[in-house]
Amino acid sequence: MKTITQFLAERSDPVWSVKPDDTVIDALRVMADKNIGALVVIADDRLVGIFSERDYARKVVLMGKSSSSVLVRDIMTSKTISITPGHTVEQCMQIMSDHKIRHLPILKDDKVVGMISIGDVVKAMIATQKLMIEQLQQYITT
Repeated sequence: MKTITQFLAERSDPVWSVKPDDTVIDALRVMADKNIGALVVIADDRLVGIFSERDYARKVVLMGKSSSSVLVRDIMTSKTISITPGHTVEQCMQIMSDHKIRHLPILKDDKVVGMISIGDVVKAMIATQKLMIEQLQQYITT
């Protein structure tokens, strides 16, 4: 199974982030511009939370708050679950499933080095299964 180190080596996307004092509308603009569903929240070069579409929907929209006046710190998820480059994609899938989350920050030496989404995990799992099927077909036909 592919490790997160291998996943990061295949990817060149930067890690998109916001600061806790940014407004929610600013965070939403970054997410819309980059076509992503979550941002890591960084303060003093360390992970302090994650801001996701789910946070926005549940803590701003449903509460009738204004995106232009609410700060990211007020609605971010501060108890983040993260992984390290040594984890496997399969372990990520299990963590996401167990905690009902869609994004995992990747930390190395307490620094954010990436983010993996449920979509990334699904793509990796499909690629692994496809390779396994091709290898089995090759084995059977030889």
